[in-house]
Amino acid sequence: MKAAPHRRPARRAAHTPAGRARLALGGAAVLTVLAATACSTASSSGDDRADASSSGSGKGGGRTIQVVAAENFWGSIASQLGGSHVKVTSIIDNPAADPHDYEPTARDARTVAAARYTIVNGVGYDTWADKLLAATPSSGRTDLKVGDLVGVKPGGNPHRWYAPADVHTVVERISADYKKLDPADAAEFDRLRTTFEQRTLGPYDRLTAEIRTTYGGTPVGASESIVSPLADGLGLKMLTPETFLDAISEGTDPTAHDKALIDRQIRDRRIKVYVYNSQNATPDVKRQVDEAEAAGIPVATVTETLTPAGASFQDWQVRQLEGIRQALAKAVGR
Repeated sequence: MKAAPHRRPARRAAHTPAGRARLALGGAAVLTVLAATACSTASSSGDDRADASSSGSGKGGGRTIQVVAAENFWGSIASQLGGSHVKVTSIIDNPAADPHDYEPTARDARTVAAARYTIVNGVGYDTWADKLLAATPSSGRTDLKVGDLVGVKPGGNPHRWYAPADVHTVVERISADYKKLDPADAAEFDRLRTTFEQRTLGPYDRLTAEIRTTYGGTPVGASESIVSPLADGLGLKMLTPETFLDAISEGTDPTAHDKALIDRQIRDRRIKVYVYNSQNATPDVKRQVDEAEAAGIPVATVTETLTPAGASFQDWQVRQLEGIRQALAKAVGR
């Protein structure tokens, strides 16, 4: 299996003096964008206003809710829960973009400034979005920070869209917030939520439960911490050291001790399946994938954001869960 190129050189560079200087300049650039937005919002072109702040009537007569999601995995869910009553813009909507290092544009800032509802992942994952919100305060806007909602404290694992229970918690909150913002269409939001949870997410929930029931306790290895919430939700036993998972996620160099330990786990077949993020395949991860395949350990992949571009949350997740289930079946023979 050919690993995808590593896509986080900027985060790795952040740990060098030059990298810190580059990021400091990047932060200044963000502030400049925000200042420009504050000055230019009132004089934006007609096209920009149509893109960012159109708020026509929804089907039930309520105003269309302008929603901005920092990332497309939450944006996909928000769109399906709102139907024709919302217009959702996801700032990160390209599989090649890294949500950790994204540098917002003036257009992004105008979009956020015009939103009535925003969804930010939080837990340090998308601090650029926090800056956009802080620079465009609005008493008429509702802001959802997922990490706060599900109780993950600073320094915790931010990849909550890979935690099945947290996904459902977010679904409930978005629907409840829509009803507060547009009470006239509350019954329609209830219908959309019920459909999404009981039918749309049905294959996702069934696969999650099936893997947990059939393969719970199976030892697995992974390339980074994005896999940890999913492993927990599936009842799998993560053997890869947390320090290694965090290092790859944060773009820092893992320790020689951790790499040697993982090499032994693969060589001795202590792990039954290896799961890696194909959007962030470092040289260390590529080597582990090669070693796992050489040892006859099935390899499964996940990605950090929706792939392909335009995919729905549920189709993306089900495709990945199917790959993990197939790898587990091959590994344990059932």
